[in-house]
Amino acid sequence: MRLTIEPLNAASRDEFARRLDGIYEHSPWIVEHAAARRPFASLAQLKLALVEVVRDAGRDAQLALIRAHPELAGPATAANALPAESAHEQVKAGLAECTPEQSARLQKLNADYRAKFGFPFVLAVLGPRGTGLSKAEIIATFERRLGHHPDYEFAECLRNIHRIAELRLDDRFGFEPALGNRVLDWAEALARHSDPGYAERGQLTVTYLTAAHRACARQLVDWMRAECGFDEVGTDAVGNVVGVYHGTDTYAKRLLTGSHYDTVRNAGRYDGRLGIFVPMACVRELARARRRLPFGLEVVGFAEEEGQRYKAGFLGSSALTGHFDAAWLDQRDADGVPMRAAIERAGLAIADIPRLARDASKYLGFVEVHIEQGPVLNELDLPLGIVTSINGGVRFLVEIIGMASHAGTTPMDRRRDAAVAAAELLLYVEKRAGSEPAVVGTAGMLEVPNGSINVVPGRCRFSLDLRATTDAARDACTRDVLAELARICERRGLRCTIEETMRLAAAPSAPAWQARWERAVQSLGLPAHRMPCGAGHDAMKLAQIMPQAMLFVRGLNAGISHNPLEAITNDDADLAVRAYLNLLEQLTAESG
Repeated sequence: MRLTIEPLNAASRDEFARRLDGIYEHSPWIVEHAAARRPFASLAQLKLALVEVVRDAGRDAQLALIRAHPELAGPATAANALPAESAHEQVKAGLAECTPEQSARLQKLNADYRAKFGFPFVLAVLGPRGTGLSKAEIIATFERRLGHHPDYEFAECLRNIHRIAELRLDDRFGFEPALGNRVLDWAEALARHSDPGYAERGQLTVTYLTAAHRACARQLVDWMRAECGFDEVGTDAVGNVVGVYHGTDTYAKRLLTGSHYDTVRNAGRYDGRLGIFVPMACVRELARARRRLPFGLEVVGFAEEEGQRYKAGFLGSSALTGHFDAAWLDQRDADGVPMRAAIERAGLAIADIPRLARDASKYLGFVEVHIEQGPVLNELDLPLGIVTSINGGVRFLVEIIGMASHAGTTPMDRRRDAAVAAAELLLYVEKRAGSEPAVVGTAGMLEVPNGSINVVPGRCRFSLDLRATTDAARDACTRDVLAELARICERRGLRCTIEETMRLAAAPSAPAWQARWERAVQSLGLPAHRMPCGAGHDAMKLAQIMPQAMLFVRGLNAGISHNPLEAITNDDADLAVRAYLNLLEQLTAESG
């Protein structure tokens, strides 16, 4: 019999525990303690209550919980001695049918892992989609996690235990996160397109107006038109994919939403793209129900945000705010191709770019859903978070010029070493940014052009990315860093060039829109966790002309992003879509 929330709320403590027995491996105390936290408004709230019981239990109880789990493909698996649910999960992941080589590898990993950490390796082998990881994925994860710090790995085991419990609860409730599955399926399909040089290595890289980029645009257009039921779909003059779902009145104001579909190099599948897929899923639900809202919904897949192919970033959203700088058209990529030529080769009309600017009076505001790209929600075991503000940032490309000379014959006190000067500055950036909790500084690119092992570097190029929660804090750090650069160059007899490539103002969330996201999350039975955002997003560009607010979705693997390990679960994606649908319902009620 499938479980439902209402009978569980009404059940005796013993009956409650009986119905949820086995959700956590050999640990009935978790369910027993959760019974005292009733009533639950939703399955999501029940899941969170179970997590909170484990969190409040202390390390000894948590360690016992981890140790209650069997080894993957271990002796219990071979002897068919696993509990029914564990056996089903391992069979579904193919662990009951390992080759001799795979079995030997897993046994060695099990032994090494126990020797290092003192507890068994725990992995939710059904994976983010719930359909089962491949044996190769399981072994690769095992090998990677063997290198973790013990404290990190302890927490990672607990997170996987909670994912196992979540999947078991879904099964007992007969719940399929169909909306989340749709999002994950789109992400998987779109990730098949990747730039040359990366596609061959199985890496996801989609930079502005490459063949892979244009293929992604065509795929989004096709999904919006054929699968989701948008009324108008097209690609604009900078490559943005724009889908419009009209309201009951075609001329009513619209809610603007979306995110970017370009990626960093060797990227994950959800950064940016999640913010396109979630509203697409909402429109799909509305269209299938043949329902119109009293306002329109305009979903934009922004063509460029990452600044990977050209120095300028946020090209797509800058066009919509009327801030696309025509000087950017002369920027060249690593192959010397001007942006102007790339746009023309893609068949887009440069002359139409100024006409893309939106009239803010015709829009309700801008909202964006995004993977968190950080560890906070993961550590708090919360699927969703509400963004309070987006950090302001500034980026520079810097080149320090000294004198290339022989590494063996140039005395240390006679050198004009550009690389050492850069290293000195970067240590200063680390110290200066670390002196304030609101500031971060990064040099993500660092190179010695034409460097040689036996030559004192005469040139060193690097990037600087400085961010803070307020523009004042960002600007103060920037002044200090540039002043230190000048002092270093003067003391070492060097010179430098500095090019500012981007400057974005901090973007606080509009209070009314933030409150709508909070109510949307609370409607799911979850707490409204408020948090700042350190990454740059298209929302901060749109904030220049209309109110904005963002919703964060928890990432797996400690929330890592800009990395192939970037991932979300189908359950969390489902919650994001449902939160978005609730936000639309709020707007509908306000319009009535």
